[in-house]
Amino acid sequence: MRKILTIAACLALGAAGSAMAQETFPRNGVYDERTGLVALTNATIHTDYKTKIENATLLIRNGKVEAVGTKVQVPAGAVVVDAKGKHIYPGLVDMYTSYGLPEVKVERRSWTSPPQEESTKQGAYNWNQAIRPETNAVELFKVDKKQAEEMRKLGFGTVLAVHRDGIARGTATLVTLADKRENEVILLDKAAAALSFEKGSSPQDYPNSLMGSIALLRQTYLDAQWNNMNPGREQNISLAAFTGANSYPQIFEANNKLNTLRADKVGDEFKKQYIIKGGGDEYQMIKEIKATNAPIIVPLNFPEAYNVEDPYDARRVPLDAMKHWEMAPANPAALQKAGIPFAFTTADLKDKKDFLPNLRKAIEYGLSEEEALKALTATPAQLLKADKHVGSLDKGKLANFIITSGNLFAEDNVILENWVQGNQYKITEVPADYRGVYTLKIGQQPEKKLQIAGTPEKPELKVIGQDTVTGKISVSGNLVTLSFNKDKKSKEAIRLSGWYADKNLQGEGQLPDASLVKWSAKFSEAMTEKAKKDAAKEKKAIELGNMIYPFQAFGQTQLPKQETVLIKNATVWTNEKEGVLQNADVVLKNGKIAKVGKNLSESGARVIDGTGKHVTAGIIDEHSHIALQGVNEGTQAVTAEVRMMDVVNHEDPNIYRQLAGGVTTSQLLHGSANPIGGQSAIIKLRWGKSPDELFVENADGFIKFALGENVKHSNRAPSHNVRFPQTRMGVEQVYVDAFQRAKEYQQTWANYNKMSKKQKAAAGEPRRDIELETLVEILNGKRHITCHSYVQSEINMMIKVADQMGFKVNTFTHILEGYKVADKMRDHGAGGSTFADWWAYKMEVKDAIPQNAGIMHQLGVTTAINSDDAEMARRLNQEAAKSVKYAGVSEEDALKMVTLNPAKLMHLDDRMGSIKVGKDADVVLWNNHPLSIYARAEKTFVDGIAYYDLERDTQLRTELEKERMRLVQKMLQAKTSGARTQAPPRSRASVVHCEDVEHHAEEDYLAY
Repeated sequence: MRKILTIAACLALGAAGSAMAQETFPRNGVYDERTGLVALTNATIHTDYKTKIENATLLIRNGKVEAVGTKVQVPAGAVVVDAKGKHIYPGLVDMYTSYGLPEVKVERRSWTSPPQEESTKQGAYNWNQAIRPETNAVELFKVDKKQAEEMRKLGFGTVLAVHRDGIARGTATLVTLADKRENEVILLDKAAAALSFEKGSSPQDYPNSLMGSIALLRQTYLDAQWNNMNPGREQNISLAAFTGANSYPQIFEANNKLNTLRADKVGDEFKKQYIIKGGGDEYQMIKEIKATNAPIIVPLNFPEAYNVEDPYDARRVPLDAMKHWEMAPANPAALQKAGIPFAFTTADLKDKKDFLPNLRKAIEYGLSEEEALKALTATPAQLLKADKHVGSLDKGKLANFIITSGNLFAEDNVILENWVQGNQYKITEVPADYRGVYTLKIGQQPEKKLQIAGTPEKPELKVIGQDTVTGKISVSGNLVTLSFNKDKKSKEAIRLSGWYADKNLQGEGQLPDASLVKWSAKFSEAMTEKAKKDAAKEKKAIELGNMIYPFQAFGQTQLPKQETVLIKNATVWTNEKEGVLQNADVVLKNGKIAKVGKNLSESGARVIDGTGKHVTAGIIDEHSHIALQGVNEGTQAVTAEVRMMDVVNHEDPNIYRQLAGGVTTSQLLHGSANPIGGQSAIIKLRWGKSPDELFVENADGFIKFALGENVKHSNRAPSHNVRFPQTRMGVEQVYVDAFQRAKEYQQTWANYNKMSKKQKAAAGEPRRDIELETLVEILNGKRHITCHSYVQSEINMMIKVADQMGFKVNTFTHILEGYKVADKMRDHGAGGSTFADWWAYKMEVKDAIPQNAGIMHQLGVTTAINSDDAEMARRLNQEAAKSVKYAGVSEEDALKMVTLNPAKLMHLDDRMGSIKVGKDADVVLWNNHPLSIYARAEKTFVDGIAYYDLERDTQLRTELEKERMRLVQKMLQAKTSGARTQAPPRSRASVVHCEDVEHHAEEDYLAY
């Protein structure tokens, strides 16, 4: 005989779970495991994200789905639950949580604390404590009933538990949210491998920058490959675990769009396709994100509106933050439209209660309900290779499902129950819906109309008779209590108490005169509220601002295009043997300088009148630190493995600002925290292009070296001064030692490559080292040195070490005592890239003179003027003019110091630096003499594209203010409507130069 229960009365099913066939745990008491045979009937069942069955039955046995459909035969002995009017969905899956795992505690060390240079972890583990692939979340996991209940309320039945600590984080475990023993809820003990760029709790100094994290991860891949190919040569628990985890899905926590692209590059290098845990800003670079082929784990942590009531506070909110507030809810829809697979996560939410409202908001902003359900069920299950367990309600899968009052994504929907492994967890008790119009009869009084509106949770009462009065109604299950005044003038209340049955109300009450009466209210018609009518109307389409490229102030909806341009009748500074041409013309075509001369014409060209104006080659900054997320990896004396190309930020507004100063190309250098720093990146200032599109194609490789106070920590706290070198003598030994190791490394590989196949197999391949490989490139002339320098004694030392070890110093940068050793620099073949007139900012620059550049130039040294400063780079033309004033350098040679000469130093003078046919169309149109303090760049062309145009800039400023005001008004309206707000940001990231050190973990900058 079957027992039929309603959802509300199904009290005994909490124990009707997936009983173990053979219980082996000791039990204090009698054995009482139910058979777990339950049939939920008459429900709308969503078996997966695209299949819905009306009036269907879901049969579960021992915690698994046995059958689902409209023709399911309910076996004898089954507990039958009538789910009429309810919806059943597969239990949701969150594939990025820290559920059941210990909190990761990151020690915040002071700037004066002694550094920890080596690992203190005992055992045969990796040399760096941020590499911890031997960590298995399953070994740390403990069922957390409080966390589980919180997640079940949101509809989740399964989660991936990731120990979010370190760069290589080990394996994550897939578990259900049942209140059972740990060994009963674990579905996949090792479901995925986890990685990131954050070193987590590691107290070790290295890495302290994003580029250092990337380099460490790259080296770890190489070390693991070597360890795997050479068994027995080194026992390393970490590397063995790292290799072992390669067979699992690889989840990379990137947290923002640029880190997503960076992670993908690492994955491509080592043939790994990552699943990326993103940051919700993917829509800003959707084309690039699509190209990674990476599935995205998307947080729904939409930002709150800013409190912009105070106009001064409003000015502190950057445009990109305002636009992200507006557009973030449309991110899932953008991913859907682009065809990028994605799954949702509760990660990064301050309050997990915001998850479902934010999910519904994403649907309001264009995400389809089908895709939303897929992102919460099928996609995470498939990505984790767990779709045989969860993700749908197919036969044989876990009985993980939720029962809802209606459409899961409807605003008024309520999750009633969450079943996990066949165990029922009640979520919400929904009161009976009494709303409607009734005929009210109280004792012998005339009939009145009773109207109950509002919501089931908060009903509203009106009694309509000779007068219309409002009253109070309270509901508890099938019991109801009413109270209202006799009429509008009276303060005497009629109180009624009763119950609800068959759509009618009845009971007893008391009148103001204390007499007891019987009453009844017969249902006559449904009550349709105005709110429901409004909701039924077609919703107004969400209006969003335009996407801009880059996603930053002065970004544009459409990037400027390459065109054919004819500049007429200008003064042209060729930097070639032709010198300065008066009333000359220049044609830019297909990104190149096509013609230079007088009385030129070009069919289809846009003609620009250059009368009274000047045309020069674009300014080239040999020493810059703009557009970088981090400048120094200052933890070790030698960090040749780190690359500035890994941390380029294409949205740095300094790119646009420097275009306004005529700059077209910059070399982005590592800082000066160590004798051998990181590899440079050379970019063109293509404002609006992605990071990869900024790099100068086929440019030679460069690297930053440094001498002087910084590398020996002259200005650091004594407690921090433990890193070798501590003296200028020690700096010399760092170079000698580094290049000696590089020579030995090169010889080892040369010997190996000469071996026969049999000898190679016996010897084993040498271990690859990306630090030493970079130094070998220098020895072989494939990478070139830019050396931070001040004092003549150290400059002499560097030249001698270079001669001794067999390499060349390409450029001495800063070189404020270059005038003392210019002849030696010339004989060595080194150029000089200097400041025009910086001095007295620390001890080792006290001998600086403004004639320095002129003297080096006169002695035959290729001399450039650089910025090392984002603000100074906007006026490098004026910096060049100082050598005319102080050293009598000619105007043409002075201009070459910021155009052709830096191009020579960067080995790009065959492509840029002068106005010559065939060179890149990197050209500036000035309104005045280019060395004048009154000169302004009217147009700055890069590859023949006007990335800066003074007239367009004026329009952009107007558009920018309009867009800001539109967003301010929208935020004010949001606050008025009751939306939560946040305070404006206190400050923006500081501008840095090579004298600065970055604390990566704290994301601030401290000069020293």
